[in-house]
Parts: sequence; structure tokens; C-alpha cells
Amino acid sequence: MRFLGNILWFVLGGFLAALSWFVYGLLWCLTIVGIPLGVQCFKFAKLSCCPFGKHVRWSDGAVSLIVNVLWIILSGVPLAIEHLTIGLILCVTIIGIPFGKQHFKLAKLALMPFGAEVVR
Repeated sequence: MRFLGNILWFVLGGFLAALSWFVYGLLWCLTIVGIPLGVQCFKFAKLSCCPFGKHVRWSDGAVSLIVNVLWIILSGVPLAIEHLTIGLILCVTIIGIPFGKQHFKLAKLALMPFGAEVVR
């Protein structure tokens, strides 16, 4: 089921979600200071390509908190709004609910990407 879910996800909008994470990663990598943020964006672009069967685990840390606050101000809100909007649209139908839940997972990740780890 995960394989079929990931294929449908990628075709029906996962590519666009991954593309938005990738574009933010490229923009962050334009500066030397932003390279760690860009690398994190690339990791989550990969997650956005096939999110079924993967979970996100968060850890606490002072550095993660500081970088997350900077991230939310500069990039997190537009990505979170994008994922929330698409997730709400998908949850209108029963068939779209699993895909909407994946967008909600990515919306939370868009607000707090640092200190997050993707596990299977």
C-alpha cells in the first residue's frame, strides 16, 4: 500500500510539494550562512516525494529552537500555508484524506524543520 500511495502522491501533487521545498533550499543555499537551512530543505524535499511509510521524530535543543524561529520568520509560514491549504482541499473527499494527512505532517514540518529526523 505504501508503494501505491507514494506513486499516487507523487503524481497528484507530491512533485509540486517537493519542488517548493527544493526551491526554498536553493534560495537558502545562495548565502553561506543559509547552507545548513538549504540542506535541511533538500532532505524534506526528498520526504515530500514519498511520505507514506515515513514518520518524523522531533528532538529538543537550544540551537534547534533558535534556528526554527529564524526559519519560521523567513520561510516556514508560506510553506506551512501551502501544505495546510492543499491538505484541507484534499480532505474534502474521503479518498483524499490520507493525502491530506500527509500534507498536515509536512505543514508541521514546515514550521519546525530543525531538530526533526525522518524515520521509517
